[in-house]
Amino acid sequence: MSDNLLQDAKEEIIGMGKEGMAHPSTKPVLTGAAVGAVAGALLPVLSLPVGLIAGAGFMLYKRLRP
Repeated sequence: MSDNLLQDAKEEIIGMGKEGMAHPSTKPVLTGAAVGAVAGALLPVLSLPVGLIAGAGFMLYKRLRP
């Protein structure tokens, strides 16, 4: 992988879009989004969309930079 995180993320997201659930990153990122959404719903300082985006973003980052 290159040192450019944004380029790596772009390539990963495009791959996830093309391959759907067959892509190895899709399930972990969706799981992170679901966990983030639940946390956003339960915590008064976060909203559901913010939690969803944060959870998905965190899992995508962990897939790119383990």
